[in-house]
Amino acid sequence: MVKISVIGAGMVGATAVQRLAEFELGDIAMIDVVEGLPQGKALDMLESASLCDFDVDVLGSNDYSDIEGSDVVVVTAGVARKPDMTREDLIGINSNIMKDVCLHVVEHAYKAVLLIVTNPLDIMTYAALKYTGFEHQRVFGMSGVLDSARFSYFVAAKLNCSVRDVHAMVLGGHGDTMVPLPEYTTVSGIPITQLLSRNAIERLVSRTVNGGAEIVNLLKTGSAFYAPAASIVRMVESVVRDTRRILPACAYLTGEYGQKDVYLGVPVKLGRRGVLEVIELELEDETKAALAQSADSVRDGVKKLNLCL
Repeated sequence: MVKISVIGAGMVGATAVQRLAEFELGDIAMIDVVEGLPQGKALDMLESASLCDFDVDVLGSNDYSDIEGSDVVVVTAGVARKPDMTREDLIGINSNIMKDVCLHVVEHAYKAVLLIVTNPLDIMTYAALKYTGFEHQRVFGMSGVLDSARFSYFVAAKLNCSVRDVHAMVLGGHGDTMVPLPEYTTVSGIPITQLLSRNAIERLVSRTVNGGAEIVNLLKTGSAFYAPAASIVRMVESVVRDTRRILPACAYLTGEYGQKDVYLGVPVKLGRRGVLEVIELELEDETKAALAQSADSVRDGVKKLNLCL
């Protein structure tokens, strides 16, 4: 049986565990430092098993040794944004949490594929690479899947069509410098550039870029968790079932898109060993410049961690 560990039993982590269980992707360990929190949530989920028709184990624990032998480790642990905070405001606090988590992963799950969800996403994924020393293909982040899902919904709502027919693509950092790609965003194969005006597309792009902040401002005391959890499940499924989906993810670049030694959202082929391939798209000059600016923004954040570029 595949083993999946989720570090962090907050709203994102716990919702992801619930959905992973319902998809029966493997036995799951949910780890958190708060005593009783993961145990209580795990028990609650297991008591729903006969109603939701899943038959996998969900273990809640405060002991990192329970991630032993994991095939995939998902890291959601960290402080969430509050109103008027940017993802970058979290660098200092969450980098310390990430270092502690990674040391435990190296000790107990050194063969695992590592999916980072903690914000600021691109910077924390780079930190996880440095803290674990894993091959970069085994360390990647959840960014573009979520951003593209948001873009897809906004497009479907604008066109009053089924969201199932919308396939969006968003590149770049998971933040204000993300780069939605209208020319690669389609409705049943039709580019939205043929269906919407330039002004309408620009408004949808702006809402996508600010999608996370919009939810933070509405909730007042939390951040998004339903869509992030669904994004985690989509990526974990591609790994544990080795389906090799082409998905936008935060991946380490070694020259692709003209960028090196940086994590950035790009389309990748995702399978059992992690990132199997980075897919390079043909981009217009304006989009290339925006992607380069996004990469520079991520590097600036990494410098704040005092990590060597």
